[in-house]
Amino acid sequence: MPPKADLPEVSQAHLDNPGLGNQAKIWFAIIFVLALVSVAWPRGDGTTTAPGGFLLDSNGRPTTLGNHLTPVTLLHFWATWCPPCITEIPALDRLAADYIGKPGFQIAMVAVADDIEKVRPFVGNQRAFSVLYDPEWQVAHRYGTRLVPETYVIVRGRTIDQLKFVGNTNWDDPQIRAILDQIISRTAAGEELDEILAVVNDMPRPKINA
Repeated sequence: MPPKADLPEVSQAHLDNPGLGNQAKIWFAIIFVLALVSVAWPRGDGTTTAPGGFLLDSNGRPTTLGNHLTPVTLLHFWATWCPPCITEIPALDRLAADYIGKPGFQIAMVAVADDIEKVRPFVGNQRAFSVLYDPEWQVAHRYGTRLVPETYVIVRGRTIDQLKFVGNTNWDDPQIRAILDQIISRTAAGEELDEILAVVNDMPRPKINA
């Protein structure tokens, strides 16, 4: 039988200091938070890495938001239980219909804390945009959304900070459409994001309730 290995001595200081475990947990939590911040921290050019997350598709199957992002995506959080959201839908329908041929553009409508059967009458068989579901607000909260409707413009995986639309938005507004046109066409042409933002910054500003 092999000799018993000597166990390391445990000092009385360790036995009398139960707070060491808590300190380790606190440091781990700090490191974890800093790691998250480094991923989603604004880059300094007016954009932020677009958070991802798991959603449900129109058939109730798990999917990821990333699978539904195009070079330019209008990400819209809404719900059938939200009266301003319902009021906004006709304008979104018109935008989707008018922009269906735009290269690399997609509207992703994410229904928050909603039911598929309740959503279908409002969107029908609409193919001009993706319809997704966020039953527990998980993806919405990653974007900082606490109330709906809210809409974000995502270009090549980055949200444009100054183009966050809060509340019922008039998507027929010529200024909003002009900005979207510039972003879509210049992204399709391969321009760098900072060049696109420079053009957008010089354009007349639409009313955004952010």
